This record gives sequence, C-alpha cells and structure tokens, in this order.
Amino acid sequence: MKDDDHKPNDADAQVLDLESRLPQDASQSIKLWLRMLSCTTRIENEIRSRLRARFDITLPRFDLMAQLERFPDGLRMGELSKRMMVTGGNVTGITDQLEQEKLVMRVLDPKDRRAYSVKLTGAGRRVFAEMAAEHEAWISELLGELSSDEKAQLIALLSRLKNHLNDTDEK
Repeated sequence: MKDDDHKPNDADAQVLDLESRLPQDASQSIKLWLRMLSCTTRIENEIRSRLRARFDITLPRFDLMAQLERFPDGLRMGELSKRMMVTGGNVTGITDQLEQEKLVMRVLDPKDRRAYSVKLTGAGRRVFAEMAAEHEAWISELLGELSSDEKAQLIALLSRLKNHLNDTDEK
C-alpha cells in the first residue's frame, strides 16, 4: 500500500501531529519536513519511554553518557553542552545527578588545571554498555519496516541534505 493510500485506524486517530493538519495543497518540501519531524518525534518519544521504563533514566542522561562513551578521556562541560545542543546549566544538572549515582566523575583537565572534564566511571561504562545494546535493538525494531537498501537510500539522501545545509551555513 502506498503512503497516500493509508487508511486511518483508531491508533492513527490518536496520533495528532503537525503533519496531519496540513492542507492537501501544501508544498512537497513542507510535507517532507513535517514527515521527517513526525517520524523523529515518534521514535524519540518511544525511546524516551523505553529508557525510563527499562532503566529509569532520561534520554538527556543517556545522551550525556553516550557522548562520554565516545571520549574515554572525558569532555569538558562546554564541549558536552555543544555536542548535546543544550545549555551549560542543563549539562551541569545532568552531570550532578550521574555523579551522585557514581556513573560519571569530574576530573581536572590535564591540559588546563582550571577546568574539569567529565568521564564515565567503570560502573558508568558497564551500565551504559547494557543500555546501548538495548537502545540499538529498539532502533532496529522501530526502523524494521525498511529494508537494508531503503535504509542506505535514506542515509544517502539525508547525507546529501546535511551537506547542503552545512554548505549553506558556511556562506
């Protein structure tokens, strides 16, 4: 069945998003933008819910741990803020919570003794590894409707769009 042939059911009726409010004559670009936003929001909300239910953790806390997992030597608070695209205050609050749970630690930055870096603790690495494995399985499940070739096509198309947006930023 093509997307345009989709027949709404009870579950669809409960899902209200910007895309569903579009007039039929909306531009293709607007339809695409809202479809991408709608899919991203639905997946993000499902991941938030599953992280909370399974691990009693929020998505921002998971995201902070994911950043630190990629940088075993740690990251400064400002770098975490940039990478997570949140304010420094948000990063501080999340770090404080994770530090209380002994999942992260603050250490003096060896390059600048006036600054601190945040690192995962051993316990943090173990907890994150378990969460990351389940997270990956959830993403695979949620994107399971798409074939490997379709995923590759979407990755290529979105990469092209991202490059265009990056080029636009540089002008």
